[in-house]
Amino acid sequence: MRCPLVARAFFIILATFATGCAKAPPSFRLNLEGRNPEEISLAQYEAIDLTLTKLFGTPDEPTIPAGVDLDLEWLQAAAGPIASDADGRQRGLFRQHCVACHGISGDGAGPSAAMLTPYPRDFRNGVFKWTSTVAGAKPTRDDLDRTLRRGVPGTAMPSFMRLPDEEIESLIEYVQYLSIRGETELHLIRLVVDEDEYLPLDIDWVMDDGLLPAAESWQRVEQDPGRYLIQPPPEPPADAASIELGHRLYASKDAQCLKCHGPDGRGDGEETEIYDDWNKPKKGVTPEQTKDLAFLYTLPIQKLLARDFREGIFRGGSSPIDLYRRVDVGIPGTPMPAAGPAGGTAGVLTPTDIWHVVHYIRSLANDQ
Repeated sequence: MRCPLVARAFFIILATFATGCAKAPPSFRLNLEGRNPEEISLAQYEAIDLTLTKLFGTPDEPTIPAGVDLDLEWLQAAAGPIASDADGRQRGLFRQHCVACHGISGDGAGPSAAMLTPYPRDFRNGVFKWTSTVAGAKPTRDDLDRTLRRGVPGTAMPSFMRLPDEEIESLIEYVQYLSIRGETELHLIRLVVDEDEYLPLDIDWVMDDGLLPAAESWQRVEQDPGRYLIQPPPEPPADAASIELGHRLYASKDAQCLKCHGPDGRGDGEETEIYDDWNKPKKGVTPEQTKDLAFLYTLPIQKLLARDFREGIFRGGSSPIDLYRRVDVGIPGTPMPAAGPAGGTAGVLTPTDIWHVVHYIRSLANDQ
């Protein structure tokens, strides 16, 4: 059997020659993470690629499928090559500010990605870590705005605070576009490749069964914030009694904070094999299996490091409400679990308990 990387290169070369001898415009790379490209036929590849292009266009010329609530003008400002129009407005914002890390496809595998810890976010599966929404819900536009403006402390994600508001809005729109496109792509791959059916593809069926549910998951958060936003009770005073109670709750068996963060919050818990959802599939049962799996992924496997609270660096924000959200619903895509109540069931911690734990965590950072 040929090396999977050879087959992967074949599809890239095929896409290049399909556009003729001239330099090909950039294209979205098919999401083959964790898959042997030799197990995907040319007919399957072309069917998926053609369907996605009909629905979403290209990196130079994005299109919005019917029923998807995105703004084409904002998308066009973010897409395409870096330039400015006759009025001096910037174009190609995603390539100017984001592609080096996140890649042209939004796959988190841009030219700089392999050198970064943690890796840049892969937008294509629709999972975002720093949100103000309940478990399972997409982030709000305000969540993405906040991440863009303040960056992610302790990572290579910088602050874009100085960008004009309209450019921030364009980038938010493009991230949502890449996420909806990426979830639709994964839906198509599961149907066409895993189930070996559904050729030729029916666009209307793809829209109803895959694309529109992905788009609506973004829309419903904005349409019904009362249902999806985390709504904590009033914060109690961050006094010595609250900090002490927070310490006891942090150290309790049910909370399981010690497992990763350690008894003093230094990130030195007994659990050291920590991986997020983007890296966990790369981990085999044995080192040899992990080595074999590496051929199926663009980036090498990368461990997560539990947060050392004493450093005072909190990637999702260091304000009390930021930390409340992380303890309440966890960090999507990571082993950090939800501690708060959800779906009508009691959590490990009550909402007031969460505030006490937040006060304890902040006290560790403030002690330094």
